[in-house]
Parts: sequence; C-alpha cells; structure tokens
Amino acid sequence: MTALADELPAHLPDYLARQRWFPAKGRPVESVSVAGGTALIDEGDLLLDLCLLRVTFADGSAPEHYQLLVGRRGRPAPDLEYATIGAVGDRIAYDAMWDHEATAFLLDAIREGRTYGEVRFVPEPGAEIPSRVAGRILGVEQSNTSVAYGERSIFKLFRRVSPGVNPDLELHRALRSVGSHEVASLQGAVEGTLPLDGTTEPATLGMLQDFASNSAEGWAMALTSVRDLFAEGDLYADEVGGDFAGEARRLGETVAVVHRELAEALGTATRDADELRSALTARLTEAAAQVPALGEHIDGIRAVYDALSGEIPTQRVHGDLHLGQTLRTPRGWLLIDFEGEPAAPLSERRQPDSPLRDVAGMLRSFDYAVYHQVLLADTDEHERQQLFRRADEWAVRNRSAFCDGYAFRAGRDPRAEAAVLRAYELDKAVYEVVYETRSRPTWAGIPLTSIARLLEEAQDKGVASTDPESDPRISL
Repeated sequence: MTALADELPAHLPDYLARQRWFPAKGRPVESVSVAGGTALIDEGDLLLDLCLLRVTFADGSAPEHYQLLVGRRGRPAPDLEYATIGAVGDRIAYDAMWDHEATAFLLDAIREGRTYGEVRFVPEPGAEIPSRVAGRILGVEQSNTSVAYGERSIFKLFRRVSPGVNPDLELHRALRSVGSHEVASLQGAVEGTLPLDGTTEPATLGMLQDFASNSAEGWAMALTSVRDLFAEGDLYADEVGGDFAGEARRLGETVAVVHRELAEALGTATRDADELRSALTARLTEAAAQVPALGEHIDGIRAVYDALSGEIPTQRVHGDLHLGQTLRTPRGWLLIDFEGEPAAPLSERRQPDSPLRDVAGMLRSFDYAVYHQVLLADTDEHERQQLFRRADEWAVRNRSAFCDGYAFRAGRDPRAEAAVLRAYELDKAVYEVVYETRSRPTWAGIPLTSIARLLEEAQDKGVASTDPESDPRISL
C-alpha cells in the first residue's frame, strides 16, 4: 500500500479528468491523495487494492472522496489499456473494474462473506449468488461503475463515497424485507469505513443485485414512442403503434406500490410546510443567482411556494426518479438506483420526503422525453410548431396515464394535491435550468418553458388549488 500511496497520486489528476464518473471536471483540482486503502490480493501476478481517494479543490470547497479498485500487473493485457492509470513501482496500475479476474474475486468475496481489514463483503441472507462467472463491465452509467455476471447478478461500485449508509443499499434492504417485486432484489454489499479528520465513519462501497438482463430502459422506450408519433403526421398519439400510455399507467402503478412498500418497511412522518417552503426558496434564490433567465419567474415561483400550508405527509422515497431509473422486464416495471439526487449531501438524501417528489420527477421526465426531440429535429419553424403541438399531446397523454396508474394503486390521485405537486415540479425544473445552462445551453428552454406553463396554470386555477379533477396536463 505504501507504493500506491506514494506513487499513484501523481497519475490521478489526468486519469480522473477522463472519467465519466468524476463529476468535478469543470472545477480546478488542487490535490489528489490516497486517503486509505485495503489490500485484497497482495501477492501473485495480480495485486488488488481498494483505494479511497481524497480530492481537494482550488476554490476552497469541501474535499470529496472517490473510490478506485486498483489492479497492478507487470504487463496488463491489451484490453486493459483503456483503464491504465500509470506506473507504480515495477508494475502498471489500472482500474481493475475492467479486469475479469478482479471482478470475479469481488463476486467470490461477497458470496463467501469475506473480510479484509475494515472492508466487509456481506451476502444477504438466503441470496443465491453465482460462482465461476466472468464479469463484463457495463458502459451505461455516469456516476458509478457496474459489472454484470452472466444473466443473474450485477455489481455496482460506488465511485463517490460519503460517510453513512448509501440510500441505494438502505432502501433495497428495506424493500427486500417486505418482499418487493418492483426492484431488483439485493444479493449482497461491500461495506467499509471512510477516514475523516482523524476519525473513521461507516461507508457503503458497493452492492450486488439481481440482474434484469432481458429488460428495456424506460427512457429508451419513451423515445421510441415519440419517434413513432412524429413519423405519423396524420395520427393521434393513441392511434400510433408505439403509444406509450399503457406503459406509463403501469409505471405509475409500480411507483405507487414501491411507495407503499417503503412506508411499510420504514414508516411515515410529516413535514411542516414552512420548513419545506424555506428549503425550496433557498434553492430558488441560489439558482437565480447563477442563471439570470430565471429572474422573470422568481415572483411567480415564490407565490406557489408561499401557498404551501399545514403538515405534508412524508416517507422515504426514491428521490431522483425519472424514466432513466426504470426498467421494463417481461414481468413488469422495476425501479433502480435509489441513491437520490447525486449532488445533494448524503444526510439530505436519507431524509423522508413527500412521495410527490417522485411523481414530479416522472412528470418532468415525460416532458424531457418528448420536447428534447423537438429541439433536436432539423425542421423549419412551421414544422417545428407542428411538432410542438404533437409533443404537447404526447406529454399530456402520458403524464395523465402515469397519474391514473398511481392513483389506482395508491388510492389517492396526486393531481388532487396540485399545490404541493406543482411546487415540487417547479423545484425540479429550477434545478434543471441550472444544469442545462451549465451543460447543454440549447436544452435550457425545456425547463424554462415548463416553468412558464406551470405558473400560468397556477394563476388560472389558483396557486393553492387542490381540485381532484385538476387538469392532467399539470405542467403545461
């Protein structure tokens, strides 16, 4: 470990800057050090260490911790060239999540419940974990790294590590305890510690789940539906072969069932509307300082927030729900990735929230699925306006279907709580404006348009409306 701690950091700034899972690419990195590490294999052709990196920034913001599974070989195979970090002693260090031998070691360690120093590989009671299966890395994630083992298991290494139990692990354990069929069942986890200011805190390092191999992502399915609609200029959304409304309704049912199961496993609470209003307003103020385009909407958004009153029912929720966090299997929908909003502190992500937070996230996702394709279309202004009308139709139909499904399973219609739902949708849209302005400026019009429409609806219906027959377009 001494050689790693001394020699690896020199290679890390350049290496991290190339990784999709490192979110701080636009911030000046001041230093990268190895804050801790555990040797998993300390002799032979392959040396394997689980390393915690401490990254500090020149802007004075709080340090962040990231995780690397570091392999070292004298001569790595050519297919590991992409993952190479640099020379450490007489060996080459690389990201071992790309190494079949290393990932097979992780699977065996979980199945056998091994412990290495402060790192514990913990199988779930009764879980059937395969053996002698080669892992293959999946390239679909941005914030973590996952490896699939055949058709049965998938292991996720959490790249950014924070003190405390990761909500993804915590909520999957809770859902497993009540026999949920709406998530991929948990098989095991890797747990350890994070060194902080001379002390150590518990931390979640990775988790193993059932692998939904024969599945389709909800986002991809929605995009296909939109393309089918746009290709049939003389048909309504319900007449197109790729109509998504049936799936949207089933997805709403699934979300409602997961909310019920989380409430059963972890209980419920309430949140004072004054506290929620204060949090939403603080986020709005910070966002408006970064994006001047929000300025014309601030008063209207604050009026919606000010209309919140009383006690708002809360429980543990997904926290970052959108179509990309859903999988359609032959047996139904699954929800995945319960980490919550990645940019939020772990303590905040573990707090109970209104189930309407998740509903609002899905409603926003339907907007994105259809309107971003209008923005990408190579059309003249007349054709674009036609596409916008068709997009409105698709969005209304699918948001309404989702709410119908949710209401059927939950026994209450989220549209009946329009004042709270509208506040959560606005909060999400404000976040999206900041994100798009920084990352994809041409997309910022999607959330900005939604904000304008939400505020128009609030003005027409009254900001405190709770009409159970509220317009299903809710964000149009």
